[in-house]
Amino acid sequence: MDTLGRPLKALRISVTDRCNFRCTYCMPKEVFGPDHPFLPREELLSFEEITRLARIFVGLGVTKLRLTGGEPLLRREFPALVRMLAAVPGLEDLALTTNGTLLPDQAPALKAAGLRRLTVSLDTLRPERFRAISDTDLPLDRVLAGIEAARSAGLGPVKLNCVLKRGLNDDEILELAAFAREGGHTLRFIEFMDVGTTNGWRMDAVVPAGDVRALIDARWPIESLADEDGAVARRWRYRDGKGELGLVASVTAPFCRGCDRARLSAEGRLYTCLFAGQGLDVRSFLRGRHSDADLAALLAFHWKRRDDRYSELRRGATPGLPKVEMSRIGG
Repeated sequence: MDTLGRPLKALRISVTDRCNFRCTYCMPKEVFGPDHPFLPREELLSFEEITRLARIFVGLGVTKLRLTGGEPLLRREFPALVRMLAAVPGLEDLALTTNGTLLPDQAPALKAAGLRRLTVSLDTLRPERFRAISDTDLPLDRVLAGIEAARSAGLGPVKLNCVLKRGLNDDEILELAAFAREGGHTLRFIEFMDVGTTNGWRMDAVVPAGDVRALIDARWPIESLADEDGAVARRWRYRDGKGELGLVASVTAPFCRGCDRARLSAEGRLYTCLFAGQGLDVRSFLRGRHSDADLAALLAFHWKRRDDRYSELRRGATPGLPKVEMSRIGG
């Protein structure tokens, strides 16, 4: 337990800091341009190091593991890592967050390797708007094909994450909800958050989750579902039986007191909050020939000191504080 009595149950592992998108709220091109110095391969945790750490974290109580990036499917031989992690004793859930563009080629291999669930980022259904948000030449159709490939591979229902930003894509709420309902997907609307220091966050750009709920309920009545342990999304069910909806209200209704997740960056730094400024250098300790017991003691000590609750404390000044960029820890 940390200082606020929160257990360590979930771990998000970033496997690369590279991405084939330049989304304006995560990796804007003016910061992450052609000359941006991404991590060299030797600074990334190896598959063996990731698996060893996952095993140790499971021993400390972690039951859920999610692989992120950057774009995780850019990591060479990625299905091999999935296979290694799926074999970790005691791990109950292994999931992936991706932008979907590489799923048409990799979805069957990921399912065969032991991946259980995946989430695809989908902020718009309009091709030109997609190009503007993602700032890439990759077409929206490639993402939609990836979602279908995942469903066909048996990885459904696919979760879809949509970050809403006022004046950018908030006019598509019903359109996106209809797409998810008809496709059998679970859509989650996420409030625009001040993650990192490069996305130009402003409070007036946030679309409150309560407004989203009211809009959807007026079109397709919904009812509340019991929240899953440690889940960040408030769950709702369509009364007509057309699936579920999730609302992530980190800004307007913070859920810090129930947060049970840690984050491991691609270069092996452990962060105990999405909005953290500094992370524990686990890689150096990992490569220093320490035993699993020593590593477990270090990680447990670090978690026990945790007192993060950034979203509860968010004020006008906090967005300017130093924070790790989202592309390093996968959101």
